[in-house]
Amino acid sequence: MKTVNEVDHLADCAHAGQVDKIGVPYIEHVRAVAAGLAPFGDDLVMAGLLHDIIEDTDWTAERLREEGLSDRVVSAVEAVTNQKGVPYEEKIRRIIHSSDATLIKIADNAHNSHPDRAAQLPEEKRARLAAKYRAARDVLWGAADNSDIEAIVTIVNPSLLAELQERSAD
Repeated sequence: MKTVNEVDHLADCAHAGQVDKIGVPYIEHVRAVAAGLAPFGDDLVMAGLLHDIIEDTDWTAERLREEGLSDRVVSAVEAVTNQKGVPYEEKIRRIIHSSDATLIKIADNAHNSHPDRAAQLPEEKRARLAAKYRAARDVLWGAADNSDIEAIVTIVNPSLLAELQERSAD
């Protein structure tokens, strides 16, 4: 079995040279997602580190298993991986059938929605992505316990706490 540090190194190597939408090394995004999953144990931290590896690199689920990653970790990564031809909204509805995948996607959504990141995008893209991520939160948050959501967003994007409190009050 791999350790979190070994998986962090694997993710760092796999995403080497990649940058996100705002030009930041991609590893920072996967590490932020993983940090938000720390309250849920090492398996979810590892899945957070790897959540985009199948989608954005030449790594496969089979290769991850061959590297000694548990079925729980690989299954969660597979569940959050985009599939060609599957619309984003459908992907989100598929994800909520797995509690692990739901938590990973909540952390991913929280980081992608962070105001510091969004502020660096052109206005049109910022508005489009904000609406996309807000709609995804409606589905994802409906499939998770508020205490779990709060644990994640407190770490990854505290600006979402007000939205969570409003939702809880309804």
